[in-house]
Amino acid sequence: MIRKNYHRGLITVFFCLSMLGLQAQTWLNVMDFGARKDSTGSNTLAIKKAIAAAANKGGGTIYFPAGKYITGPIHLKSNITIYIDAGAELHFSDNFDDYLPMVESRWEGTAVTNFSPLFYGNNLENISIQGRGTIDGHGKKWWGYSEVEVKKQTEDSKWQKEFKRLNKDVLAPDLPGWIERGFLRPPFIQFLNCKNVQIKDIKIQNSPFWTINPQYCDNVTVDGVTIDNPPSPNTDGINPESCSNVRIANCHISVGDDCITIKSGKDRSGRKINIPAENYTITNCTMLRGHGGVVIGSEMSGGVKNIVISNCIFDGTDRGIRLKTARGRGGIVENIQVSNIVMRNIRDQAVVMDMQYAKTEIEPVGERTPKFRNIFINNLSGTTNRVGYMRGLEEMPIENVVFSAINMQGNTGFSAINVNGLTLNNVNLVIKQGALLTANNSKELHILNVKNTTPAVEKSLIELENCKSANVQSCFPSAGTGVFLDLVGSANEEIYVQGNNLARVKQVLRGTYKSGQLTSNINPSDNK
Repeated sequence: MIRKNYHRGLITVFFCLSMLGLQAQTWLNVMDFGARKDSTGSNTLAIKKAIAAAANKGGGTIYFPAGKYITGPIHLKSNITIYIDAGAELHFSDNFDDYLPMVESRWEGTAVTNFSPLFYGNNLENISIQGRGTIDGHGKKWWGYSEVEVKKQTEDSKWQKEFKRLNKDVLAPDLPGWIERGFLRPPFIQFLNCKNVQIKDIKIQNSPFWTINPQYCDNVTVDGVTIDNPPSPNTDGINPESCSNVRIANCHISVGDDCITIKSGKDRSGRKINIPAENYTITNCTMLRGHGGVVIGSEMSGGVKNIVISNCIFDGTDRGIRLKTARGRGGIVENIQVSNIVMRNIRDQAVVMDMQYAKTEIEPVGERTPKFRNIFINNLSGTTNRVGYMRGLEEMPIENVVFSAINMQGNTGFSAINVNGLTLNNVNLVIKQGALLTANNSKELHILNVKNTTPAVEKSLIELENCKSANVQSCFPSAGTGVFLDLVGSANEEIYVQGNNLARVKQVLRGTYKSGQLTSNINPSDNK
């Protein structure tokens, strides 16, 4: 027995020593390749050498011990992990020339050749950026070249001339803008056509443009990341574009634009590439400053489908959940599940679905026509200006939207324009003005158990204008409700009001409808 245990012990020791030897071979310290961590000089070449050495061994981890490193762009290879230890800071150069030559990229949904991103890789697998350290994009100089500033220029810079030389055949968006000006700030982290991508635990700050922006990637994990960009132009947090199987969890985001945005290409360029964003989960994140908490679009020409957003807190963002598109984009947004979200101090809308994000004219339905359908919002609470705003197209209404278990405080309630198939179920609002729901040119409305606990006597609870097929059921409006149902215009039809307790309502119905029925309600006169 003793001899057998002795042999087992030798085998265990040998295995551990082998693993230590393997670790020593695959963990490469950048200091061994000439890097300097005292904030002097550039480490671009040293980092490049370390990555090449690891790649020659089949892969490995590039280790940054505590210190302050100055560097230009970092281009990864397959099977490479960048590990930035606690106390380590990577500070990226703001010399635009360091980001030449330009590389294959995608910028706001348009395929281009552009400045190298700060972290970049194309057609790779098994790549990772992780650690408890910080990466700083020193974006302030880049921010000075935002659209507002570039369009003031009277002649092209050398970077614009180079961009235009390399992008003669670019499929520019329908509306002229950035592409024609030719100075496009690079994303902080952009990987193209990669598999098995991980970004974990690091802090990212001062991005020149979008911060984490994988493109056409499969199996992407962003976990435990902190992103802190000050008020600045277009410094979105996490923008996975035309990717599949994406997991975003446990992140803390405060940025100059949208916190998390899901995209899939813009206009002709997006439709030509035609790669959807699909199978995303976003969970356990906090989002502070930003134009939107989680946003889909407006670049969604390749389509967006199968998205789950849950267990998040939005505090102080301009909007909470936002879906936006316009004629010309094309693409379908479908199968979106949102649940267990707490919002506070939302400046505009808690939930917005807008298919007229840009001003356009009605056109025949075709490949340029976007679609929103099958969107489910459940268990939402907090404070906002407007609870919900939905605006479809006349030629392509929003389809099948469900709000359930909504408890919000705000100035106004829900507005629905060109929506086919809207359900409000168990909605309890505290709103200061207007109706709980105002619907225009919509149909198949199911309004169940809705209440405004602070009604205005002169206002209605529900207002329908030129709507068809509405079922209003199981409501018990608060005392002081002026009008339960207000029918505006002459085109309302198939209006059914049944099984409601309207004893505390001043007036049940105002206006007329072509067809329908009021039945099995407890009316105000029943208690007199």
